[in-house]
Amino acid sequence: MKILIMAAGSHGDVAPYTGLGAHLRAEGHEVALAAPEAFGGMAADSGLEFRALPADPRATGGGTEAGPKLLSKAAAFIDRLGDGLANAAAPGADLLLLATTTAPLGWHLSEAMNVPSLGVYLQPVLPTGEFPPVVGGVRPLGRWGNRAAGALGQRVVDRLHTDAARRLRAGLGLPPLGQGARRRARERENWPVLHGFSQALVPRPADWRSGLQVVGNWWPHLAPDHHLPDEVEDFLRAGPPPVFVGFGSMAAGDGERLSGLVVDALRRAGVRGVLQSGWAGLTAETANGSDVLTVGELPHALLFPRTAAVVHHAGAGTSAAALRAGVPSVPVPVMADQPFWAARLAAVGAAPRPVPYADLTAERLAAAVRLAVDDRTHRTRAEAAARHMACEQGAARVAEAVAALADGR
Repeated sequence: MKILIMAAGSHGDVAPYTGLGAHLRAEGHEVALAAPEAFGGMAADSGLEFRALPADPRATGGGTEAGPKLLSKAAAFIDRLGDGLANAAAPGADLLLLATTTAPLGWHLSEAMNVPSLGVYLQPVLPTGEFPPVVGGVRPLGRWGNRAAGALGQRVVDRLHTDAARRLRAGLGLPPLGQGARRRARERENWPVLHGFSQALVPRPADWRSGLQVVGNWWPHLAPDHHLPDEVEDFLRAGPPPVFVGFGSMAAGDGERLSGLVVDALRRAGVRGVLQSGWAGLTAETANGSDVLTVGELPHALLFPRTAAVVHHAGAGTSAAALRAGVPSVPVPVMADQPFWAARLAAVGAAPRPVPYADLTAERLAAAVRLAVDDRTHRTRAEAAARHMACEQGAARVAEAVAALADGR
């Protein structure tokens, strides 16, 4: 079967699909990944055909904007994405696997190509009474309020995609159809969506419709012979397990201030540290010592199990990777879905209370790090979640769904 996976966004929005694609390829399928151009090397390393999308992953990430500014950036990102998705689909496919970011436009492609599609989401964005919207909803509103807020969020997403969808349908030769109508039709059809996160972190909401499953994470592809750089190995062996600090695609332009704050916090907490530079450009150059190391992009699967705790922005992928490693998190959420994942980590006991990025100080971060490291309960809860996650086979569950489609079941 020729499968086209469509994903857009920053590293955490794309990397998990390399592992999913590699698994499907091992099952005998021809797999292509459509993603922003920056991820071409990652796709090649995973053995996947690559189809570049013009959308810049920094279009909606990297800063700390919220409200109208964030919505404006999201709309511009979606406008660029539409034409790119059509071009990526032009070589053809027998099945489309659509991420959260690409599904609203991917539905139209599936219709035009007359091929089936599956949702492969990293976030539980469908309305539920069990928690408020993943993006934009922080405080619980009660079952009715949570579900109403989720439905409102869906309408906002529809509006953001309206113009791009109209142009896309016209370019594909499809009759006019409003974005809201297209989404509602998908819902009536019980369009299948497989969610790539663990029930140890977010159990499947009981009020979700048929067709919505939580199957467990699919992880970034990692070659069997991949290993950490010698410099990192030497640092890890030179002392007690360090605390990892990384903000992924967040805090771009705030690197100098953030670096000083983080190093100060680590020193106050009395722990060694590994700083991942990320988009913020974190660096330990001002540390003047051997207790903090700056690194670039490294596989979380290899590094996190050897740390004392993980300080992170609470993106979906990093949150899951820390939990999978069985180590405590110190969530510092910035925007979008990050407060949701931060709250979930705290709720399952694998993290202390989140420290919002807007309120971050060296003193607060040091206190949270010490709590995460000293309170054995956080590690015990993380280890329990890790055992649960080890029993989940997210990529295999997607492969089963693909096989069922191929067999006409």
